[in-house]
Amino acid sequence: MTDPLLKYREQHKHRLNYMPWLYWRLKDKHRVWAQAWQEEYQEYLKEMETIEIGENCFISPLAHIFAERGRKISIGDNTFIAADATLHGPLIIGSEVAINHHCILDGGKAGIVLKDQARLAAYTHLYAFDHGMDLDNPIYKQPVRSKGIEIGKDVWLGAHVGVKDGVSIGDHAIVGMNSIVTKDVEAALIVAGNPAKFIRMRD
Repeated sequence: MTDPLLKYREQHKHRLNYMPWLYWRLKDKHRVWAQAWQEEYQEYLKEMETIEIGENCFISPLAHIFAERGRKISIGDNTFIAADATLHGPLIIGSEVAINHHCILDGGKAGIVLKDQARLAAYTHLYAFDHGMDLDNPIYKQPVRSKGIEIGKDVWLGAHVGVKDGVSIGDHAIVGMNSIVTKDVEAALIVAGNPAKFIRMRD
């Protein structure tokens, strides 16, 4: 007969995988097993990939994290990465950063930087590379370039936002859901649309 407490724990883990902000709200009796679970998984990641993980982080074992040599991933303190997110270095992720489920971050060659307190809602996609589009060759034979992406401090990217290679988003900016960011966004602006355009100042 299955121990009902263990059955509950598995469901609790599943909930945390998709809603990791709950990790910091756990009662002490749950925090004990959840912290041990995270410590074990994060040690495994550090053995398998070129990755640095700060203190008090939550990384879902259902996320897909790839950081081969030369494509390092660095994660700051108190950051979470939810289930089904796909991360490919090089990435520099600050402290108190939220990467929700099904986000995709591919650092290309130049890398992606997420500064402290950046919030990436579900299905946000950041690709720090692009293909050439010359008609003389098929797309898969085109040269690939990479300029990098930088997301500032306290930036909120809404659900289903896409960010193009070479874009910088300034501190405290907000990008509305379903937007595609093709140009730099100045600090404290709210933008939305495809392509994303100025809506108003945050203040």
